[in-house]
Amino acid sequence: MTPDVVCLGILVADVIARPVDELPATGSLGLVETISLHGGGCALNTATALKHLGARAAVAGKVGDDMLGRFLVGLFEERGIAHEAVLVDGATPTSATVALVSSDGERTFLHVKGANATLRADELDASLVFSGRGLHIAGALVLDALDGTPCASLLAEARRRRILTSIDTVWDATGRWDRILPALVHADVFVPSLAEATAISGESDAAAAAAWLQRAGAREVVVKLGAAGCFVAGWGQIPPVSVESVDATGAGDAFAAGLIYGLLAGWTIERAARLANAAGALATTAVGASSGVRDLPETLSLAGLG
Repeated sequence: MTPDVVCLGILVADVIARPVDELPATGSLGLVETISLHGGGCALNTATALKHLGARAAVAGKVGDDMLGRFLVGLFEERGIAHEAVLVDGATPTSATVALVSSDGERTFLHVKGANATLRADELDASLVFSGRGLHIAGALVLDALDGTPCASLLAEARRRRILTSIDTVWDATGRWDRILPALVHADVFVPSLAEATAISGESDAAAAAAWLQRAGAREVVVKLGAAGCFVAGWGQIPPVSVESVDATGAGDAFAAGLIYGLLAGWTIERAARLANAAGALATTAVGASSGVRDLPETLSLAGLG
């Protein structure tokens, strides 16, 4: 069965510790309530949320030939996510993140790029990457071998095939923000966080950053504002929905899934953004990137779109 959306990008094993409101002194021991292993990474998280919403989803990317890689492959199978386009590399470890989650749900990350950073465009099977109605680049700016011109070329080919193209970035600890610019010209929708949008654009607020990113080439820009909702270029701020937040891990990926789902359904960008707000909010109601995600009827209801 062909997918609706292929999520191409980072695949990560997440080790989540909570609550962590401050780090222990060097050489000492701090206590937390839970430490747990979860599947993560923007590609897996977004594909999982799309599945919950009722879309057919596939992932494309790379894992290592190790315990964490096998753990992720098992999750793809368990969740019914097509993964024929996931490569296994014996020369590099599976990407992994330690997420330190505070009492209010905010997260601090320690990340090993691993296999994600070595994924190259020439390794990918085009018949799988371009098999959906949407191609989502999930985790741009930590896909070292794919970021920049290779990513732009993939999106240009998807556009040529009339596939909806979308990009979601992650924080670039190296500060090389201009690597995203070649791809923006080929993006139907760009979904950065506020911090990423302002860092890329050099602007100081969501409205100015969104306008700058549209001028840089993105057809639609939706800036994620976390607990404040989102900002849609040309429309304005969409207010958040109210939930009891436990863990914000994966919320941005669930947001992207809601937005993509709505756009593929032919909705306006404003209506799709409202669904995205609800999907992202629900993701924060449980520990882990996907445990809080709900099905389409419940997400529509929370968004006030039922």
